[in-house]
Amino acid sequence: MSQVPAASAAAAASRRFVRDTVRQGAAPAVTVLVAGVLLAAAGLALPAVTGRALDLLLAGRHGEAGRWVALCAVLTAVAVLAGAVEGMVTASGSAGATARIRGTVLRHLLDSGPRAGERFAHGDLVARLVGNAAQAGTVPVALAAALAAVVTPVGGLVALALTDVVTAGVVLIGMPLLVLVVKVFVRTFGDHTDRYLRAQGEMAGRLTEALRGARTIAAAGTRERDAARILAPLPELSRQGHLVWRIMGRSTAQASLLLPLLELAVLVVAGLRVAAGELSVGGLLAAWRYAVLATGAGGIVEELSGLIRGRGAALRLGEVLDQPVMAYGTVRELPPGDGTLEFRDVTLRHAGREVLRGIDLRLPGGTAVAVVGRSGSGKSALAALAGRLADPDTGTVLLDGVPLPALTRRTLRCETGYAFARPALLGGTVGGTIAFGAYDPGERAVADAARAACADDYVRRLPDGYGTAVADAPLSGGEAQRLGLARAFAHAGRLLVLDDAMSSLDAVTELKVSRALLHGSGARTCLIVAHRAATAARARQVVWLADGRVRAVGTHTQLWQLPSYREVFAEEAVDA
Repeated sequence: MSQVPAASAAAAASRRFVRDTVRQGAAPAVTVLVAGVLLAAAGLALPAVTGRALDLLLAGRHGEAGRWVALCAVLTAVAVLAGAVEGMVTASGSAGATARIRGTVLRHLLDSGPRAGERFAHGDLVARLVGNAAQAGTVPVALAAALAAVVTPVGGLVALALTDVVTAGVVLIGMPLLVLVVKVFVRTFGDHTDRYLRAQGEMAGRLTEALRGARTIAAAGTRERDAARILAPLPELSRQGHLVWRIMGRSTAQASLLLPLLELAVLVVAGLRVAAGELSVGGLLAAWRYAVLATGAGGIVEELSGLIRGRGAALRLGEVLDQPVMAYGTVRELPPGDGTLEFRDVTLRHAGREVLRGIDLRLPGGTAVAVVGRSGSGKSALAALAGRLADPDTGTVLLDGVPLPALTRRTLRCETGYAFARPALLGGTVGGTIAFGAYDPGERAVADAARAACADDYVRRLPDGYGTAVADAPLSGGEAQRLGLARAFAHAGRLLVLDDAMSSLDAVTELKVSRALLHGSGARTCLIVAHRAATAARARQVVWLADGRVRAVGTHTQLWQLPSYREVFAEEAVDA
């Protein structure tokens, strides 16, 4: 796909997300709109009522004036109540929309699978989920508030025309300039706000990347260089931030210059008409107040600025939602089988190159199969396809004759287990980490899995045993790997995939874990990404990958006769 269609698709997804955000926040938005209109209506009625009360007081008709004064009090109370409701619903509606947006985007990211972070840096994703989601959550109520804000100047102009058409004409003369100020503000403010958010996200992404590699940076002594790399977007961020504030300041200054001149012109014309007996004193008061309301572009600009920021943030979140998600099938149960795994003409591409090409394999069930190859040969890619952490671009992967995409999410995750070189220790406690998965295997299964992974002894030495919080457990790299292995053992059904999951184990522990894999797995099929010759030697079958293709399949003893096969492990030993 070319970049232009991809960009168009992302833009379309972003616009859909903005529309969905507005639609889902319709209830509080309507409330804000109604409250805003009531507030505007009360504000529009007050000048006329106040002017009428003033004329009656000047005429000595105090009885009638009292009723109009009472009406002023009622309108003021309505304005205060409407303002309170508007403020309360704006806060709660924005918070609810923000929570909903974060949930939607987070679920989409998790449904996208391991490829979710390929397009966006992790720090950028965090910035979008935290800051941008909060800004996008204001869009529904900000749109309603902006619509309600239009009522005041439009209503003020209409009321001014009804009060005195001549003074209304004075305001109409200056109105095109006000419209121009607002139009220029909207166009330039939105553009620079978007650039500001992108620079912010880029810097957040670089910071997160540096934090993950803090030990490497410290060991390499490149602190100053990496600090400069992280802060490289800062000048652009500063420039766009200054431009945003400059635009707001310029628009405010233009309005501050134009509006008082219009109000003064209205006051002069109205005063002349009072002197000529064509307008009452109360009418002059009402005309002046309506002129102020009619030229009240400041409120609209303020609401528009919030709406523009929220829309820009929502568009950035829409880009995340443009990421494809992994769809699942309807097959809830695999047919009887031993865990036979098949790859049929499988090809996988990444970053524009073929990582795997034309893979045809049939791995017999209930056996341990080692996958070996030099760095970049496609071992981890094959492991990812085996349990459907990724889908091939072409071809099919089957488990006991059933294509993996046909399985439901729960069935797939109950039948396949994974362990990785650097496992994420989720679940809160040590026991919860082992049990973490699509279903709870139970305490006995957790303990059995820990024993198989040679983790039970050191877990029981922890202060609270299996109930120890992971954050409080001093775990080495090998101990963390054993917890990851235990989790995989506890959850794997017919297929267990170990992607370099024993690299941090000492030779004795690896031997014990390998024995558990080979002799305690029943009908379970084990696919092991192996870097050590000893690991490959214990497997019943070895798949040798080279440049994304299957170079040979056989036992380790058979393949060891080939010098180029032996070189694979010599290279791995040097890398280690």
